[in-house]
Amino acid sequence: MEHSANHTAAAHDHAAHQAHAGHGGPQMGGVTWGAAPKATLHCLTGCAIGEILGMMVGTALMWGNVPTMVLAIVLAFVFGYSFTLFAVRKAGLDFKTAIKVALAADTASIAVMELVDNGIIALVPGAMDAQLSDTLFWTSLLGSLVIAFLLTTPVNKWMIGRGKGHAVVHAYH
Repeated sequence: MEHSANHTAAAHDHAAHQAHAGHGGPQMGGVTWGAAPKATLHCLTGCAIGEILGMMVGTALMWGNVPTMVLAIVLAFVFGYSFTLFAVRKAGLDFKTAIKVALAADTASIAVMELVDNGIIALVPGAMDAQLSDTLFWTSLLGSLVIAFLLTTPVNKWMIGRGKGHAVVHAYH
């Protein structure tokens, strides 16, 4: 009787988890493409805020290309991790555990996004020397974020399918 009750509870929990299909939970092998863009958009939001802020500050202070890019990358990681950190803290995790979850959930996604984004900006002729008032500054920055989103989405799909990345955060929603 006790085994039967436990089996029924386990089946119920599994059914409840499946109701979140497409949200990004660890759905080994059956990950839909709907989960990956959501996870990537979550990452992109934090990355974009940090990246844009870093590029704006570095450009406004007339820093060189390397310090500006370093600031943008650091801020992209800070803001990217912060979004996840605040969400899992709100769900009740202690600070140390929340940091571990944010690092596990977002590191690869942010790293790929930043590599693509900054690589494109570095390769666009004149983009690193453009000023805040230049159309080239904004089009290269925003265009690189769009391309980074498109290239990071399959990475997130692959990670979610293996129970990693945003799938780690799903347990705390």
